[in-house]
Amino acid sequence: MIAEQLGLSTATVSLALRSSPLVAEETKKKVQQVAEELGYIYNRSAASLRTARTNIIGLVVHDILNPYFAELVSALEVELGKSNQTVLLCNHGDDPARQKTFLETLLQYRADGVILCPATGTQARDVERLERAGLPAVLAAREIPGLEESPSVRGDDLGGIAKATSHLISLGHKRIAYIGGRDGSFAGGERRAGYESALATAGIAIDEGLIFAGHTTRIHGRKAAEAVMASPRKPTAVVCFNDLVALGMMTEFKRAGVEPGRDIAMTGYDDIDECSAWSPALTSVWNGQQEVGRLAVETLLARIDGHEPAERRHLVPTELRIRETSCPPGRE
Repeated sequence: MIAEQLGLSTATVSLALRSSPLVAEETKKKVQQVAEELGYIYNRSAASLRTARTNIIGLVVHDILNPYFAELVSALEVELGKSNQTVLLCNHGDDPARQKTFLETLLQYRADGVILCPATGTQARDVERLERAGLPAVLAAREIPGLEESPSVRGDDLGGIAKATSHLISLGHKRIAYIGGRDGSFAGGERRAGYESALATAGIAIDEGLIFAGHTTRIHGRKAAEAVMASPRKPTAVVCFNDLVALGMMTEFKRAGVEPGRDIAMTGYDDIDECSAWSPALTSVWNGQQEVGRLAVETLLARIDGHEPAERRHLVPTELRIRETSCPPGRE
């Protein structure tokens, strides 16, 4: 009916309804306007039977309330929107069972692919099963040891934390605490390794009494600040697993009369928007979330089209952004 009314071929109308770049913008607008007037709704399920594509992409992340993941998801959605992809989102909260249920749903809906920030405990075989079932995957922000088939895109966590730690060392700090990161998580292991690497390079012995693991949220940060202040050998500087931990610590420090950037130096990680707005502004490491999103989408869409990346692992360079919480140690 639309084709007859506009004097176009049914193939052109079909492409226009899918917003295909093969059809001129003016023609697309005319087709879509007539379709709206007629109350026509594009049948994605029927179209997928003809094209073997659903234009459905799954996004699987750890914690959407964490601004880092919110920024990453936003970047992913913008990039996927450029190709008219429909996004289905799962916030697994590091629960492998919830993640598995969502991935099964993607298979049932015949999704074209998935961008996966895997839950801690995800095994290589879990993702290999998806690949065998015809659901190509790209890992974002985290990796899975032993997984060779699915490419990964993430920030350089080891190098980023090493930059932050080396920065504090350059200011004269030697008693530097490391706060955060879950035992067994990929990012936790990488970032702690970066901290220890920077200390080793500077010839500073690792003091297990200055490492406070298990902290990833603001609440954890406040508790960590209490532990640091109660430590018998207080640090002069703190490297935090992420910005949420750092901001939580800053709140508790200020409440106790300890001023970040004067009484204690601090660095965060991810450089979420809030870092530059705080007083004092938090020194942090930008983790490339926008670039990670762009490259993950680019890699996945290429895989869906049958083009495998030359490199299976892509590390996005990080950037240390120095602000007001950087300061030399005070008199001891």
